[in-house]
Amino acid sequence: MTGLPGVDVLLARLASHRQLDIADLSRSAGIPEPELRAVFEGTVPSPSLLRRLAPVLQLHAADLFVIADVPVPDDLAPLDARARELVAGLVKDAVVLPPEHVRRLRRLACSLPQENRTEPVRTVRVHEQSERGPGGVLIGMAGHRNLSWSGIARTFLCLTGRYWAASTYGVVGSGRKELTPDLLTDFSTVLGVPVGTLSVLTGIDLPDGTPPPDPAAADAAQLLWDVRRLTVDQVQQVDDMARTKPHA
Repeated sequence: MTGLPGVDVLLARLASHRQLDIADLSRSAGIPEPELRAVFEGTVPSPSLLRRLAPVLQLHAADLFVIADVPVPDDLAPLDARARELVAGLVKDAVVLPPEHVRRLRRLACSLPQENRTEPVRTVRVHEQSERGPGGVLIGMAGHRNLSWSGIARTFLCLTGRYWAASTYGVVGSGRKELTPDLLTDFSTVLGVPVGTLSVLTGIDLPDGTPPPDPAAADAAQLLWDVRRLTVDQVQQVDDMARTKPHA
C-alpha cells in the first residue's frame, strides 16, 4: 500500500472537496491567510490552526489531528482506557434500539460531567516502523473513539457485518492489507465520517451507487463518538440505560 502524501496535500484535498480555497478557509476559520498558505506549502500546522480548521472542513478536531500526523491533545483524546471494555458492547446494545432511544442515550452521554484524566492517553497503535498510509490513519481515527483492537473488530461486526479477527485490523493499519472501496465504506460507517470524505483523503475511488449508511448504524456511530471521553463508570451508566426496555 502506498503511503499518504503530506499534510499540505491532504488539507488541499479536503478543502477542495468542500469547494473552499485558501481565502475561504481563512475567512471561515478565522486564520490569517499567510499562516494557512504556509501550511499549504508544507509547514507543520499548529494545534490551534487544526482546531479552528476542523469544523470548516466538517471533521472532528481529533480526526484532523490524526490526518495531519500531529499528536492529539489530551483534551481531545479518549479519557479512560478502562472504558474500552464496555464501548463495543454499548454500540452492540444501541444499534438495535429505536432511534428515539438512541437519542436519549446520546443526550445522557453529553450531559455527564467531564472528569479529570487519571492516566496517560493510550490509543491503539500501528507498527512504529510501518509507512504512514491510509489504513494507519483510519485505524488511528478508530482508536480515538476509545476502541481497542478487539473493540474495533467487534464494532465493525455489529455495525457493518464484517467479520475479521482483531489482528487483521492491525494488518490494515500497518499497510500490509490493501484498503478496498467496500472496506472504506465500512470505516465510514464506524467512524461516522462521510465515505466521500474518506475517499478524498485516501485517494481510493468509490464505485457508482455506493449505498448510504444504515441509519441505525449511523446513530450508533455517533453514540460511539459521544462516549469517547467518559469514564468507565459513566459508560456503564449509558449502557445500563441502553439495556433498559424503553417505555411505550
